[in-house]
Amino acid sequence: MDPIADMLTRIRNAGAKSKEKVDIPFSRLKMELLKILKDEGYISNVKPVHGEGKRGVLRVFLKYTAEKENVLHGLKRVSRPSRRIYRSYTDLPKVRGPFGISIVSTSSGIMTDADAKKKKVGGEVLCQVW
Repeated sequence: MDPIADMLTRIRNAGAKSKEKVDIPFSRLKMELLKILKDEGYISNVKPVHGEGKRGVLRVFLKYTAEKENVLHGLKRVSRPSRRIYRSYTDLPKVRGPFGISIVSTSSGIMTDADAKKKKVGGEVLCQVW
């Protein structure tokens, strides 16, 4: 199974049930994606926690509005293991106008579509968030 799609699904399901937090198996790629989501204001916090086995888990604290609505309205996996999607910085897709972001894996690291356009680097479009 695709680990990024699994992470996005866990976050989506926890948000639908208004959970305060969700645990996700640890990987550096997931940690970088979650740091971007935190910096962009879609989640409250992310902390690595030691699990029972060899690997730890990432504890993700979800963010809600004052009316108890989830800040994350949508998460979509774009590039999958069976179909990779690569875009140059000029062709990076806009997500819901100015309301969303694309997360791109570039040669300079994982970043948002806006950062990739500023640095003029393209790459694999991992997911879209709005």
